[in-house]
Amino acid sequence: MYAANTPTQAEAEPTWEIAKLFPAQGHWDEDEYLALETNHLIEYSHGNLDVLAMPTWSHQRLVVTLFQLLFHFVSTRGLGEVLPAPLRVQLWPGKYSEPDIVFMLDEHADRKGERYWRGADLVMEVVSPDDRRRDLVTKRREYAQAGIPEYWIIDPVERRITVLTLRGEQYEIHGAFEAGQQATSVLLDEFTVDVAAVFSRLDHDDR
Repeated sequence: MYAANTPTQAEAEPTWEIAKLFPAQGHWDEDEYLALETNHLIEYSHGNLDVLAMPTWSHQRLVVTLFQLLFHFVSTRGLGEVLPAPLRVQLWPGKYSEPDIVFMLDEHADRKGERYWRGADLVMEVVSPDDRRRDLVTKRREYAQAGIPEYWIIDPVERRITVLTLRGEQYEIHGAFEAGQQATSVLLDEFTVDVAAVFSRLDHDDR
């Protein structure tokens, strides 16, 4: 039972006084964005914040599987560092993203900062069902503009892994790999992923 002076959930409103302590959309600067402490994934674009949807179980299962494969490959060869989200990546001044998986070669270690990395050498995104265009179109354009050499798009609906490699200022499709094939990297010679094995993680609910 609610107390007489307690609003119901339908009547409740945000604490606007607290909200007003933060900049309005379009007026955030980079320091204010970087100072945010939250468990939400928040991207930044020239004064605007974009709060991403909470990842699903199947999304995270794919991320963990791919992270483990890439981590094992690069760590055993001493090639660099791979991390899963959340990790801010500055694409260019005024623009930050939070890829699902991000990799940096050791030779570019000076671009790894405590609060964010400046670019990356390879990023992976699991396509979100609530906004497919973001990962298939928008991120493709932005990561190419940022000069990231390789972009992997993992599509759980199509059960396809598309590997894009940077040619000049745009990505070209290195391969669109499906069940029965091994997805391969241009940047990381000999790194392969069994497409069927990756998506089979979605078929067995062993939670």
